[in-house]
Amino acid sequence: MKARQIHFAHANGFPSGSYRKLFLGLESHGYEVGYLEQHGHNPRFPVTHSWGHLVDELIEDLEQRYSGPVVGVGHSLGGVLCSFAAARRPDLFSAVVMLDSFIIGGAEKLVISLAKSTGWIDRITPAGRTRNRKAQWRNHDEARRYFRNKGLFAHFDSDCLEDYLRAGLRHRGQQVELVYHPDVEVNIYRNVPHRSPPKYNRFEIPTALLYGDRSDVVKASRIRRGERLPNLVQKRVTGTHMFPLEHPLETAHHIHSMIEQLLAKES
Repeated sequence: MKARQIHFAHANGFPSGSYRKLFLGLESHGYEVGYLEQHGHNPRFPVTHSWGHLVDELIEDLEQRYSGPVVGVGHSLGGVLCSFAAARRPDLFSAVVMLDSFIIGGAEKLVISLAKSTGWIDRITPAGRTRNRKAQWRNHDEARRYFRNKGLFAHFDSDCLEDYLRAGLRHRGQQVELVYHPDVEVNIYRNVPHRSPPKYNRFEIPTALLYGDRSDVVKASRIRRGERLPNLVQKRVTGTHMFPLEHPLETAHHIHSMIEQLLAKES
């Protein structure tokens, strides 16, 4: 039996190699997993308002990589990119599973638009914290100690932390530095979407949102908004916004179960 194809899109600042253990879990359920290692670093697809060119980048990669529809799975930024791409090009997808991604809609669009125009966007997104983040260390051991003491990484699976260090750092002279350029990461936050593609909230492709029970991104108001949207399935799982890297094998199981549920509805 041919393996089913997943295309994965990563969270902002986390190269796809960081998710190696999640991918192994998905492969154990019979999936092949493809991905672009880093979104936002190709000069042909610059980071612009509402991530339009990043969606273009994803669509081009899908067109070139696969001969038929795939299941799009994305964490945070990646989930939004997959859902936007599915709204624009539904022929490329059989289903979409978002992992702690926010649903664009309602008054939030206006708030984001105003925050961009007034310069407050750095206060309501992680852009302000990311702007001056440390990007170089003497070696991997120093970097490991640094990230272990950061709240975002506090509950990481130990293998996932090591995978992040391998995928996210490179040698530069006598030091190691971030592969994912901090300026790109900041610009992605600053250009968080205030516009969405036509038909986006109709979810014509079977779509699900898995969200962490301790997420600081998918909050109660966003969950309630999702409950009002037709054709969107939502499920709460254990973890923070970073649950795919905190509980990678459990997340793989949740993704598999959700894909089965979504595709069964279409059969």
